[in-house]
Amino acid sequence: MIEQQEIATARVGDRREFSVPDVNRSHFVQYAGAGGDFNPIHHDQNFAVGAGLPTVFGMGMFTAGVLARVPSQWFGPQNVARFAVRFTSRLWPGDTLTCRGTIARVYDVDGLTHIDIILEALSQKGETLIEGEATVRPWQPS
Repeated sequence: MIEQQEIATARVGDRREFSVPDVNRSHFVQYAGAGGDFNPIHHDQNFAVGAGLPTVFGMGMFTAGVLARVPSQWFGPQNVARFAVRFTSRLWPGDTLTCRGTIARVYDVDGLTHIDIILEALSQKGETLIEGEATVRPWQPS
């Protein structure tokens, strides 16, 4: 399996990154439909302005879901054992979302290689939207 090979050859400092340019309201509405978060602050301009915001903004879980692509596409979704995030700022329409992961630690537990990854989601301005971490290890059937 490709993911198993990736785990076997992973080294501290290895990094993966991708960007999603021009995030827009359609992304937020699609996520609302998939995730069930229909809070109008994420899709209704008048509601957002009435709440004192310049415009609608993306759900934190939308951004976290995009960030989750880093460990899942790097090592395979079945190998992601832990994924944790802390929200620090908002994603606005028109932003470019950059997601990156850097391997912080490679270690063995009961003969299985585990990898801890530091994650971050950033705006095009370099503003941190989410800080996070993930642990991957080879999936073992129960």
